[in-house]
This record gives sequence, structure tokens and C-alpha cells, in this order.
Amino acid sequence: MVQVVYNDNREVITFGETMVLFNPDTTGPLRYAHHFSKSIAGAESNVAIALARLGHQVGWFSKLGDDEFGRYIQSVIRGEGVDVSRVVTDSTASTGLLFKERFAHVNPNIYYYRKHSAASLFKIEDLDYNYISSAKIFHITGITPALSASAREAVYKAIEIAKKNNVLVSFDPNIRLKLWSIDEAKEVLLDIAKKADIIFPGIDEGRILLGLEDPIEITEAFHGMGCKTIATKLGKDGCYVSNQKEKTFVEGYVIEKPEDTVGAGDGFAAGFLSGLLRGDSLHGCAKLANAVGAMATLVRGDMEGFPTLTQVKEFMGVNQYIDR
Repeated sequence: MVQVVYNDNREVITFGETMVLFNPDTTGPLRYAHHFSKSIAGAESNVAIALARLGHQVGWFSKLGDDEFGRYIQSVIRGEGVDVSRVVTDSTASTGLLFKERFAHVNPNIYYYRKHSAASLFKIEDLDYNYISSAKIFHITGITPALSASAREAVYKAIEIAKKNNVLVSFDPNIRLKLWSIDEAKEVLLDIAKKADIIFPGIDEGRILLGLEDPIEITEAFHGMGCKTIATKLGKDGCYVSNQKEKTFVEGYVIEKPEDTVGAGDGFAAGFLSGLLRGDSLHGCAKLANAVGAMATLVRGDMEGFPTLTQVKEFMGVNQYIDR
């Protein structure tokens, strides 16, 4: 356990794998792609970056290889205003990579090169207990516990630390069936859901985890597990949100020709958490979540489209847009 006293409290701390993303400049099979743009990809760092752009104090940590790709990831996330002081480096393992394969008007194929990556070797001893307990919200996804047994143990320990210190646990199931079986995913993710205060399921996740497709039924099922606040994502149709005192559908924003849908769910989570931190109503949190998620699809890339608070307010019509 790392015993470091951390006094500059962060509003949100996130924890999870981030990889280097290579995006082809052309569509079609990867064997014909020769030029790529380099960026980063990681659900938890996406949420951290989106929250930082919305004006919040945020920290993100993981384990990276002691290599140029790892240094690149730290540099990018730090450059977005996110604290990376608790990132662990490992000289014995490499930073994970992924490649997108793009085809017109459909979601891209993803090829991961993450087996035995540094992030998959994260363990309980790499956690900074004081850092986690200093936050208001601790955000995780279902990707990290799927990486390895040691990463899963670290997730459970981090949740325990957060709960003991009255830190709200925010959870996006984010199912990745390339990492584990449906049966294993269901067992672990439903167990984590029972410990979460805030959860962001989608309809597909409701179907896989609960055998349900109706957003109201999905929401009530998670309430039955003890989760207090639930925002069920409905894509372009918006979301259904509930904190038991208030339950409502909130209309989404229709983007006619989205450039890239990856990262929209992370933007949604960040928008919702931003609303909570600002003291917005449940409906207000959902409206902001829908707007940030929609704006994420306007730009190619996993995190490049996340807006600032001024930009999202202009998009929502709250502030007037002045172009010159």
C-alpha cells in the first residue's frame, strides 16, 4: 500500500486502463491502411478528461509500461488538466495498444493488443488509500475487473476504501465480452453494482446482466440491489433516470450524422456526475449528460469531442453562441 498524504482533494477520482489508439486515415480493412493518427483510449480516463473540461478537479490512475507509449498517455491526460500523480509505471510490462478498422457509416472494428499489459498487472499494493478517500466520487467501469484477477481484487479493495470513507461509488458496467465470458461478467458486474451508489447501464447491458430491455424495469432492478441513483442510457433517445424520489425520461439530442460514437457513454457519465457535483436536479443532470454524450459524437476520436462547460451550454441553448 502506498502511504502518501494527499491534501489537495479531487472531486472525482477514476481508475482504469488507458491504451494508445491508432486510427487509420482511410476506411477499409487494416491490411490496406498505411497511415494512422495516434491518440489515447480508455473509458475511465475519458470520464476524467470530460470532467476536467467541464471545470472539475479530477484525478486518474492506472499502471503503465515504462515506455514511450506510457509516457505519451501520461502527457496527454496531464495536459487535459487531470492529476496523474498516482499512476504506477512497470518496467517489466508494456503499455497496451489498440487499432481501429473503419468502414463507412458503421461503428469501427477494434483490435486490442493488451494481453499481459502493465494495466492488467495492477494489484492492491498499487493503490493509494488516502488518494481514493480524498475524493467526493470514485468512478470505475466493468473493464478493469475483466483484465485480470489482480486488477479485479484491486477494484474491490478500492470500492471498500471509498465506501469506508463516504466516497460515492460511480459505476459504468461497460461490458467487454472480448475480455471474459457472459457468465463471469454477470457474476462480477452485478456484485459491483450492489456496492455502487450511481450506475450507468445501457439497454444492451440490461439485457446481458438482467435479461431485461425495458428501461424502467432495468432501473427498478438496480434499485432493488441497493443502488441509489441510476441513469439508464437510451442512445439518441436520451435516458431514463431515477433516484427513487424522482423518476423521469429525459429526451436526448439527435445528431444526424455522428462522426464517431465511441466515448459518448463516457461523456454521458461525466455530464451526469458534473451535474451532481454542481447540485443540479436529477433532470438537470440528465440533460447535461445527454448533451455531453451527444457532443462527443461530433468529433472523430474517443475523447477529442468532449466539450467545455461554455460549449455544452451553447449546444443546449442555455448560453447564446457568439461566433465573432
